[in-house]
Amino acid sequence: MDYKVFNEEFKARVERHFKLQGFMDMLGVELTAISPGRVEASLLISDPHRQQKGFVHGGIVASIADVVAGFAAYTLVPADHNVVTGEIKVSYLNPGVGDRLWAKGWVLKQGRKLNFCEAEVWCNNAGKDVLIAKATTSMITLFPGDIAPR
Repeated sequence: MDYKVFNEEFKARVERHFKLQGFMDMLGVELTAISPGRVEASLLISDPHRQQKGFVHGGIVASIADVVAGFAAYTLVPADHNVVTGEIKVSYLNPGVGDRLWAKGWVLKQGRKLNFCEAEVWCNNAGKDVLIAKATTSMITLFPGDIAPR
């Protein structure tokens, strides 16, 4: 898909702002790929990420889906704009069992105020790649002055 890129420094900007995501850092999520309208990340799964029967907690799955979709939209906005999640719907397809998650997020439809995105979250289970969740999101572009200072 051809996207309009408003900031040629999008990759460095995404990397810098991702590092400021304390929650992603706490979880151990790492960026693995950044391109216009697309971001990928991975997570080595450890015990704190798991719930009953060793499945990856649904909140972890939703969070990684949200972050790759949000940063995919973020690659396309001007340097003085921000992006927040307006809506996310996560469909859990299979339990996350394995040692590593990875997620891919991309922009389906680019707009001035809204970017419609999708994400997939995968897990490696016994050597087999398993799609564990799909998400659809609406990412809202915040223009300069949209947020009142604290």
